[in-house]
Amino acid sequence: MTTSAVAASPARRLHRPLLATSCSMAGLVVFSLCAMAVDHRTILSESVWLKPMKFGLAFALYTLTLAWLLSFPHRGSRVTRWFGSLFAVTAFVDVGFIVLQAARGTFSHFNTESDPVNSIGQIVFASGVPGLFAANLVIALILSWQRIADRPIARAVHTGLAIAVFGMALGYLMGFTGEQIVHDAVGHPVELGAGHTVLHSPAQARDGVGGMPLIHWSTIGGDLRIPHFAGLHGIQVLIVSALVLARLAHRYPWLTERVRARLIGTLALGYAALVALLLWQALRAQPLIHPDSTTLLTFTALVVATGAAMTTVTLTARRTAAIPTTPQDPAPALPVAHRAG
Repeated sequence: MTTSAVAASPARRLHRPLLATSCSMAGLVVFSLCAMAVDHRTILSESVWLKPMKFGLAFALYTLTLAWLLSFPHRGSRVTRWFGSLFAVTAFVDVGFIVLQAARGTFSHFNTESDPVNSIGQIVFASGVPGLFAANLVIALILSWQRIADRPIARAVHTGLAIAVFGMALGYLMGFTGEQIVHDAVGHPVELGAGHTVLHSPAQARDGVGGMPLIHWSTIGGDLRIPHFAGLHGIQVLIVSALVLARLAHRYPWLTERVRARLIGTLALGYAALVALLLWQALRAQPLIHPDSTTLLTFTALVVATGAAMTTVTLTARRTAAIPTTPQDPAPALPVAHRAG
């Protein structure tokens, strides 16, 4: 099966519940952007609708990716279809609670308030988040032992799912950052059981104190959302890279399937190391935009090592392709024996 056929043919068999969830999440992104224009309430110094928009965008991309992956023929498809449906429904319910809390002008994650709506929502979260993780893990385990496409795509899927599972698991670390007191959209104090910002010394309020433009990642401490985000979306980076290499292979014959698979494997190792570096930086209470010399040195070494490895694979492939294949010289003809006259 050619790479173009691999990329195009499964589109007719996308996993319907995941596709429906992806479409609804895309609609949520549009709705949230419109809501920001007319609803000027804020919590943690950002629009109450920014969080639903970010979750909608993240789940739109991820559920669409899963729907595409599950469209490939593979062993255990009944199990993966069922867990794909579980992932789709759980994502829809969990993000629905985030939207509800945004409309109420209060917090969805780590909210310890005892009002009935929040109490029920936290029960949903307590069961939904492990459900998402378990469904994703089962799908990853089943697909990781199979080659569902050509080698570059398969390697992107296998390594990308592993990185995504790791990235999803990093969300649990936020539950150990300690309690904090923040304020909802009308100024009422709300106690959160945890948060996403890591500081060297405990602070009564740390989330929302200093944030980057648009994305609002912390500028006063380490932000665990950064490695969480990078890990979840590594699979899209790797799949897109594999598709780009497949397109380039039409122009550069030396980009064989084996070479492309090696390049994707090298890129996956570098990306996994980057997620680990972002986690290490966040756990050291260090903002992304204020790295110390150790972080900068490690990042530079990572970029150089990954770039050198990919350059070595590329140069080796080009040199091998440039070597002409000469036919073997024919064996010398044996002398014909003449009979003595």
